[in-house]
Amino acid sequence: MSLPTQPLSHLSAIELESIPRSPSTIHQPVNTNNQGDIPLTTLNSNSQASPSSKVAKARTVIVITCVAVVTGVNSFLNGVLVVATPAIARDLELSVGIVLWPVTIQALTCGCTLLLTGSIADVVGSRHTYLVGNFLQTLTSLACGLSKSGVQLIVFRAFAGIAASLCLTSAVSIINDAFVPGRGRNLAFASMGGGQPVGFGLGLTLGGALTSSIGWVWGFYLSAILNGIVFALSMWQLPEGVGKVESVTWKRLGEEIDWIGALMISAALAMLSYILAIVSTDSSEIHDPGNIVLLTVALVLLVAFVGWMHRQEKRGKPALIPNSLWKDKVFTSICLNVFLVWGSFNAVEQFGNFVLQNIQELSAVQAGVRLSPAIVTGILANILVGLLVHRIRADWIVILSLVLSWSSPLLLALIKPRATYWSFLFPAFLLNPIGADGLFTVSNLLITSRFPMKTQGLAGGVFQTTSQIGKSVGLAVTTLVANDITAGSSSRDKEASPALMQGYRAAFWFLVAINSASLCMSVWGLRRIGTVGKKQD
Repeated sequence: MSLPTQPLSHLSAIELESIPRSPSTIHQPVNTNNQGDIPLTTLNSNSQASPSSKVAKARTVIVITCVAVVTGVNSFLNGVLVVATPAIARDLELSVGIVLWPVTIQALTCGCTLLLTGSIADVVGSRHTYLVGNFLQTLTSLACGLSKSGVQLIVFRAFAGIAASLCLTSAVSIINDAFVPGRGRNLAFASMGGGQPVGFGLGLTLGGALTSSIGWVWGFYLSAILNGIVFALSMWQLPEGVGKVESVTWKRLGEEIDWIGALMISAALAMLSYILAIVSTDSSEIHDPGNIVLLTVALVLLVAFVGWMHRQEKRGKPALIPNSLWKDKVFTSICLNVFLVWGSFNAVEQFGNFVLQNIQELSAVQAGVRLSPAIVTGILANILVGLLVHRIRADWIVILSLVLSWSSPLLLALIKPRATYWSFLFPAFLLNPIGADGLFTVSNLLITSRFPMKTQGLAGGVFQTTSQIGKSVGLAVTTLVANDITAGSSSRDKEASPALMQGYRAAFWFLVAINSASLCMSVWGLRRIGTVGKKQD
């Protein structure tokens, strides 16, 4: 039996700070203090926050609610789909080869368009981009619920991924523009991150109940209703000054967006993600001539993209991801860590769910309830890190968070098939999100000093793309490991519990190795970074 490769969205925001720069400069290295502890931005000492950098206190709750709910609703749908996939496949008569595409296509299109939508948000303004994305999320959610065939559902889910990318990148700039640096902004981003485990948890719980009663389509209808309410609230209360830019012209759209670079990297990521999805269900598919051609083209495009970035940066032209960014050890370490940790986090959730349903033979509703401890720790991790990040060294927070989450796949690797829930599964699900949420909140603040004001939306796209691709790759490779071990099992029935459990156990040990690599990388790359997220005078 092929194992699903469902990316479970649990996304957080990225905080990006203003750094004055010349228009022709794509990236400026940051200065550090003499001890090399805390990255310092090159701020003009006489500069003051713009009027749009702080909204009235009465509207701060509105701003946080709008951006948190609209991204949390996306996580809600992913939670619904985790438990509703078998019913969807049965109702729409999806074949085995496309049964998971309603889930995976959304993450695929979102991850492949984040860089482009981030660039667009920088030019047209984050408020307008956010409203368009929110409106499209409302329409696509409604369309998914009304779908009468598997093809219709997959197509509308693909458009939903593009809508989500518009919301994610613009939400970053909105919060960054609405709050001045300090505790308030830290808590705003922590709240936004915390809204997503809530959405995912509600999706798990309500998804099972809806599927068993009035139907899985109501998960999409509820999403459309919530998105519609937030859209109306945003139109009414989201301050006009937030995310405002100079007048948009066709000339600016043509000159200030690296269209060629965006198309190259988006096409390459789309092809690689597709190949990974295909190979993870059947490793022999890698020998298919069509897949070999796609893989070759994707690799050529990646090499060409690096060359194009060098050319653009050398000529002082807009570069989507300047090569000079990767010379910064802290930034590189952050991106690699997020890639690994989020891949592991989602794989633990998914394979933990497989143990509950396929090994312990629990229903979708029962499995959703048992996965719910991750919601509590996800919320608490975001809140605590938001409160403490400006008081405690960031590298200590990251390392402690990763050590706790490292224990999660270890417990599952050691589990006995019929072990009680409280002995292994409960602590594993409880600890799993701590590393991902702790790392994300700290990274949001660290990455602040690595990107200039003019490319806030784009920088959000870079970071979100790293996490999205990490989730897809991590889940696909973990599934490939589990499938291969199950296929080589001595059990005659490869769909029986003993054969499946052998594959699951191998997957958990693989995730232990992934977490260990991330922990070592954090110790090396984030040493002595000091505290972050302090209020600027």
